Amino acid sequence: MKNQSNLYPDGAALVVGGSGGTGQAISRELARSGVNVVLTYNKNKQRAESLAADINGEGGHAEIAQLTMGEIGSIESTCEALFAKHGRLHSVFFATGFDIPQVSIGDLSPDLWQRVLRADAEGVFNVVHCTLPYLRKGGGGSYTHVSSAALQRYAAMDILSVAPKAAIEELIKGIAKEEGVHGIRANSIAIGVIETGIFLRLRDEGVFDQKWTDAVLSNLPLKRFGQPEEVAHMAVFLGSNKAAYTTGQLIPVDGGFGV
Repeated sequence: MKNQSNLYPDGAALVVGGSGGTGQAISRELARSGVNVVLTYNKNKQRAESLAADINGEGGHAEIAQLTMGEIGSIESTCEALFAKHGRLHSVFFATGFDIPQVSIGDLSPDLWQRVLRADAEGVFNVVHCTLPYLRKGGGGSYTHVSSAALQRYAAMDILSVAPKAAIEELIKGIAKEEGVHGIRANSIAIGVIETGIFLRLRDEGVFDQKWTDAVLSNLPLKRFGQPEEVAHMAVFLGSNKAAYTTGQLIPVDGGFGV
């Protein structure tokens, strides 16, 4: 599928966490827009290969790369291979998800706090550190980070999700402020409950029971949970030329949770 929409320049997009629930939707939407997609996985190579095969079978172009956010060498090798093949890295999407417990601050151990911050906040910085020179070299580009609606309205027991996302949000703002001179934009999406990935597994296991569901829905103007495709539509828009004058923003896709 050739990029004829002018939404994105020639080259490729990197979707970090592209084999996960929301990452899959973003990868598919990018491919439908004619973008070459390099989607990453951490451990589940089979799922990543299946997704890439589906995208390629539909006429898009996707390839996979193993990437560990805590290992600079892993990120650098992915970027080098992408640049060598496609000639340009023009956009980076962060769609990583972590299987973290719902826990009160009073019950949170220092070890778990440090491990989650390191995996999430430090991991995103590592990717930025490695990709930023490539975006500059290509004449600009964009970062789009899938964040949390709880940054705008705190959700009890959600500290392990919100705290790293808060650190990343300041990083995103800093990129927007400092790198705009190089034509680089950076934005985030504040998502609410999305029916995919870890959420579906925890719901099936009874962690999120009917009482919890009713309580969350009672706070939503739109009385339903979101779909990964709805996040993908916003992500692909923010990364594209249609959002060329939008940077440093946190855009909610949360059913009105923050209202």
